[in-house]
Amino acid sequence: MVHIDKNSSRAYYEQLVLGIKEDILHGILQPGDKIPSVREMAKQLLMNPNTISKAYKVLETEKVLVTVKGKGTFVRAIEEPPRDEIRIQELKEHLNELVIEARHLQISQSELIAWIYEAEKNLGGLTI
Repeated sequence: MVHIDKNSSRAYYEQLVLGIKEDILHGILQPGDKIPSVREMAKQLLMNPNTISKAYKVLETEKVLVTVKGKGTFVRAIEEPPRDEIRIQELKEHLNELVIEARHLQISQSELIAWIYEAEKNLGGLTI
C-alpha cells in the first residue's frame, strides 16, 4: 500500500496522490474498492487528517476517486477519461524541468529514455 517518505522534498499529500495512483496501476486497488476514511488513513500513515483530505480532494477532482455520502470513498470505475489539457500542460512543464536538470548534470537523451522505459517496467509493463 501507500508509503510516505518523511524525508522527501515532495509534499505528503502529493506522495499520497501518487501512491494511490500507483496502487491502482499495480492492481492493488481495483475500481469499486473502498479506501480508508480520512481519519483511518491518517491513523495508518501517522499524518494530519487535513493532509489526507487534501489528497483525496485532488484525486476526486482528477476523477480517480469518488465519495458517496454516508458510504465512503471508492476507486472510480475505469472509463475513457477526457484529455485534461491543463494537467497535460503541467506534466509537460515538469518534464521540461527534468530535461533541464538532466542536461545540467550531463545526462544523455538515451539515458533519460532508458529511465522512462525502466519506470514503465516498474509499473508492471504498462506502456504509454
